[in-house]
Amino acid sequence: MTKVLLSLHVLAALLAVGPVAVAASMFPPTLRRALAGPDDGEGTARTTLRTLHRICRVYAGIGAAVPLFGFATAGSLGVLGDGWLIASIALTAAAAALLALLILPAQDRALDGDPNPVAPGRLAMLTGVFNLLWATVTVLMIIRPGSTTGA
Repeated sequence: MTKVLLSLHVLAALLAVGPVAVAASMFPPTLRRALAGPDDGEGTARTTLRTLHRICRVYAGIGAAVPLFGFATAGSLGVLGDGWLIASIALTAAAAALLALLILPAQDRALDGDPNPVAPGRLAMLTGVFNLLWATVTVLMIIRPGSTTGA
């Protein structure tokens, strides 16, 4: 059962977090282009921004499966109290909070025509931190400090 849970955890991470990381990273440069000049008449930049935001929102919701399968896997492995896992949980919570409290609302404001939308550079920085947090969690999951597997 542990192998099934671990497989589901990894698949959920790849299929849910990956699209959010990519779409969120694409949003700031697209916003920069949309703010820089007149649209091409077809609303391409705005359409792209809406699509990227929808991807972020939908896959963020699906991403809730990642920690659920992660906790189930950790419980079956008996590592719930290990330091590397606790650090991973904290970093995952920080990434989720950053996405839910800063990145998605900033994207919403940019799409709603807020006269003072978030600066694309600030949004790019927030997205970079989000991606760095997930990269750190991934490394912790692979290295697992103190692991006895030697992998």
